[in-house]
Amino acid sequence: MQLFDTHAHIGLINEDPIEQLIIVQEAKQSGVKHIVSICNNLHDFFQVYQNLSSAPHVLHSIGVSPSEVQNPGKDWELKIEEGTKLDRVVAIGEIGLDYYRKFGDRDSQIELFVRQLELATRLDFPVIIHNREAGADVFDILSEKLPPKGGILHCYSENWEYAKKALDLNLFISFAGNVTYRNARNLQETAKHMPIDRMLIESESPFMIPALYRGKRNKPSYLHATAEFLAELRGLSLEELNEQLYRNSLTVFGLSE
Repeated sequence: MQLFDTHAHIGLINEDPIEQLIIVQEAKQSGVKHIVSICNNLHDFFQVYQNLSSAPHVLHSIGVSPSEVQNPGKDWELKIEEGTKLDRVVAIGEIGLDYYRKFGDRDSQIELFVRQLELATRLDFPVIIHNREAGADVFDILSEKLPPKGGILHCYSENWEYAKKALDLNLFISFAGNVTYRNARNLQETAKHMPIDRMLIESESPFMIPALYRGKRNKPSYLHATAEFLAELRGLSLEELNEQLYRNSLTVFGLSE
């Protein structure tokens, strides 16, 4: 079994560098061949990147999430550009809009989002998109500003109708552990009907724990539970699903292995 965790907040699972290395090694032993490490701000990115420098199976994404809109940091665009030159950095993100938490105001979130999309276009990177209760604006902006390398709607939270529109763009849809929840009918409908060659999987750890592990703190080694649920939902063998999801992950990040 080989799994590809396209979105994990390693630095939020545990702040200790040694514990972070243990977490990613446990994931590798459980069949997670690659993990994309995600940070919400640039300070955390450079710290976690250094902490995991000895773990070559961990890839990285760099960006400023909407939670940091009021304080993206000095020279943040330049720092993103510098970060994309580092080894194993494969995407810009997570970036996007979050109207649930009401970080800053709508206009400032949109400005931050658009500037990073334009940066990704210039640097020729795919993007990892955060969307929480901002689906209409996210779609409208991506319709005009999605970089040529495309991107991922991570921890998908919209319905099948939205997905059908999004799939007209160069986007992949990634499912986290919440797709396994009993009341997640919209997510399950989308996961069941969408083109399998546009589907991805993620832990979104330490959040969105799969139902099988409810009550625990999520980590990438639990990703198999989400894969098993999706395989059953799609009527596929686990091996067939995992092989397709792995190929999709290589495609979206432009990897050859």
